[in-house]
Amino acid sequence: MLKFVLVAIWISGATLGSVFYSFQLAQARKNAEPLPAFFGGLDYVRSGVISVPVVKDGGVGGYFLTRLVYTVEPEKMKALTLPADVLMVDQLHAYLYANPQVDFSDKETLDLDAFRNGVRDSINARVGEKLVHDVMIEQIDYLSKSDIRDNAIRRRIGPGE
Repeated sequence: MLKFVLVAIWISGATLGSVFYSFQLAQARKNAEPLPAFFGGLDYVRSGVISVPVVKDGGVGGYFLTRLVYTVEPEKMKALTLPADVLMVDQLHAYLYANPQVDFSDKETLDLDAFRNGVRDSINARVGEKLVHDVMIEQIDYLSKSDIRDNAIRRRIGPGE
């Protein structure tokens, strides 16, 4: 019987001690400053796959496909009145059509750093302040019209024929 009472007191003391400790830890965390995320508190906005037709010689020469990740300031993102992905996709299209020197069909002359910096500066200029700090490329592809035609024919014919 004495062992039972001592075990009950020990369990009650351990429970009270852990509750007291957790309340003190929660209070300390509430008073402490939050830890910044990577790149000093910036958030990441990941776009879906964006398809942009590449116009050459008055016709569509192919399609530029990309998926980008933007590093943005969270406070400024909250202040935006329109969705960030809509703004960034629209500005990417505007940037690509305004800069015909960006030629995705020629991989040797494509400057990815200039492309990323141009997209970043274009978005920041449209917003009017520094919203996007960096643009990272998750995926980038170019499909010419002949590539698309070949894939469509292969799907129609089938692998066994």
